[in-house]
Amino acid sequence: MSDKASCFLGGDVRSLQFEDDTAKNGEHHEEKEIKINRRMKKNKMNRRTEEKKSEEKEEEKKEEKKEEKQNENEKDKKEGEEKHDVEVTGGVDYSNIEEVFGEDRNTFILPEDISQIAGMEEIGATVVAVYMSMVGFIDPALVSANAGTITSRSRIVASRLQKTDGEQIFMMPYNPGRHWVLLIMRAKRETVYFLDPLPGIRVVDEEAKNIVNSAIKIYNSHIGRQGRKAPIWKTLPGTAKQPSSVECGYYVMRFMRDIIMDPSLAFEKTFAKGKDEAPYPQEAIDEVRNEWAEFVRLHLET
Repeated sequence: MSDKASCFLGGDVRSLQFEDDTAKNGEHHEEKEIKINRRMKKNKMNRRTEEKKSEEKEEEKKEEKKEEKQNENEKDKKEGEEKHDVEVTGGVDYSNIEEVFGEDRNTFILPEDISQIAGMEEIGATVVAVYMSMVGFIDPALVSANAGTITSRSRIVASRLQKTDGEQIFMMPYNPGRHWVLLIMRAKRETVYFLDPLPGIRVVDEEAKNIVNSAIKIYNSHIGRQGRKAPIWKTLPGTAKQPSSVECGYYVMRFMRDIIMDPSLAFEKTFAKGKDEAPYPQEAIDEVRNEWAEFVRLHLET
């Protein structure tokens, strides 16, 4: 074979090797592009996920602000309606509520409130709140059913607890719906007492339980204490029992009176199981009603 032919064949071999290397480089480049594309796609998905989470958080914040605004509007509307009722019907603006409950709120005594207690009718939150102002506790109108979300009501209770040293007992009349019960809180002991004037075995309303439990948890955080997993709840069954369906509010006010009139605050023993569970004599209920009427009369004169 001539040198020319040999040289030609060598050129073919080199050409084939070059083509093979080019093909391999092309495949490697394609694989690299695929990996890059996958990585970019993955990063894009991660960004979308983060953006979605961020959007959800923003929506949650908007909903919370919307709920707070709605509660404020409802509160303003209610106060406006009450003020209007006072102006139209000749009611009384009772302004000592902040000293009693630790919350700045206008309370109006309407003619219907006076009519209720005078006629021994079913009473509302205003009547109970005014009687409590003679002592000082947690405003039932701000924590009972339909007064706002569980979270907002828990914050109200917690705010009240935080303004004391924790040793003080707090009485919180609560109305889950057309019935009054009494809750007594001892924040430092993480103990809550439940008093219900209806006869029979009574169970604590779950919503009330959630409100108080959350409030005590917030209180514990405020004083830097870990606290129990859940507060201790004690039912005090040895209370006087209402004879019909309208006396619950009067009985709750009488429970509070009996408790604060005892300097030893031994209400747990007073209302223990096995004690007298007969109805209060009418004289005991009339005593509460007369105190309420005298208190309102004195306020009207000032």
